[in-house]
Amino acid sequence: MAENQFFVDSDKLSETALAHKHLIESDKSARTNHMEYMEGMERISSDIMDKVLSAVDAYDYDSYTAVDVRRALASENCSIEDFKALLSPAALPFLEEMAKKAKIETSKHFGNTVYLFTPLYIANYCENYCVYCGFNCYNDINRKKLGYDEIEHEMKVISDSGIEEILMLTGESRSMSDVKYIGEACKLARKYFRNVGLEIYPVNSDEYRYLHECGADYVTVFQETYDSDKYETLHLMGHKRVFPYRFEAQERAIMGGMRGVGISALLGLSDFRKDALATALHAYYLQRKYPHVEYSLSCPRLRPIINNDKINPLDVGERQLCQVLCAYRIFLPYVGITVSSREQKHFRDGIVKIAATKVSAGVSTGIGDHESKYAGEEDETAGDEQFEISDARSFDEMYEDMADEGLQPVLNDYVYV
Repeated sequence: MAENQFFVDSDKLSETALAHKHLIESDKSARTNHMEYMEGMERISSDIMDKVLSAVDAYDYDSYTAVDVRRALASENCSIEDFKALLSPAALPFLEEMAKKAKIETSKHFGNTVYLFTPLYIANYCENYCVYCGFNCYNDINRKKLGYDEIEHEMKVISDSGIEEILMLTGESRSMSDVKYIGEACKLARKYFRNVGLEIYPVNSDEYRYLHECGADYVTVFQETYDSDKYETLHLMGHKRVFPYRFEAQERAIMGGMRGVGISALLGLSDFRKDALATALHAYYLQRKYPHVEYSLSCPRLRPIINNDKINPLDVGERQLCQVLCAYRIFLPYVGITVSSREQKHFRDGIVKIAATKVSAGVSTGIGDHESKYAGEEDETAGDEQFEISDARSFDEMYEDMADEGLQPVLNDYVYV
């Protein structure tokens, strides 16, 4: 996949923005060092990033054979070396055996349950230039930030549908969506939902503590890719450009008191096998350092965005995605696995019976359009979406489909005392 297919349509940019964009793309000296912290970014003492990146750098997946895969499948406890074999190309012919083993582990630890939630985007302003994202600061889209009354209205619409868990998202802009704004949204969410998650720009541990006190239960952060060299070419401007600060976000959230953290790479940006290894090892080392925390993994693939319909995951077909998810489950049997609406209905319906434990329903990646979406009408005042979804089922449809598959849909299993 050609790298420049990620870039936004130049015809959509103003003359000033176009000049700035070309400068950043063409002149590496104009870019900040992506491994250096910016002012105000908290530094923590942790060796997890070094452990993960060292393992990924040393991973030669083509060196694994069918013998290694059989040994991994026969192991009672999946080691890191076994996991590497299960992610390798040599494991693809064993996908059926992997799925059977993954299903056993899922049933053992999660029964036949599947958790349902919905995302709520409350703002799409962004100060980062991430060339693959529909929210990036140079993409010409309708920008919107919901006021508190609008947020509460959206939440009531979602809550009335039956959903009890919400994931709130913003674009990565402190100036337009500051921590206080997000905190007030958390307080509103607590009125309507039992579980409140956040997917926002990374913040410092004291800010995570504030958001937790406002009502947030867990934090999800996508590293996007763990290949730091590739990361540098994809994140050309903004705080997101700083690789280590983003990597350490989950650990800072744990330090801030969050009950759970979610970890993910965006499969298709770089070598998906190495990114999958890094994602799982990130959770593995955090789990050993902070065993009291709930961990979850996501497995999103690239999706087309506004002004660029050519974005698709590099070398990551559904078979490869299924391989990654089965390997995740075998290696980390206790960890939750989320499959989003980026994937098609048939894939999500199948994978929840094998490895996944959580799916989104009633999804909109636009800003302020849940009511119009649920009514089947287009809201021209809504902010534009971050990416195209593949599975647009409502909560009711998802609930019924999961039940028809013999699964037990779960809306909430957490009790506050």
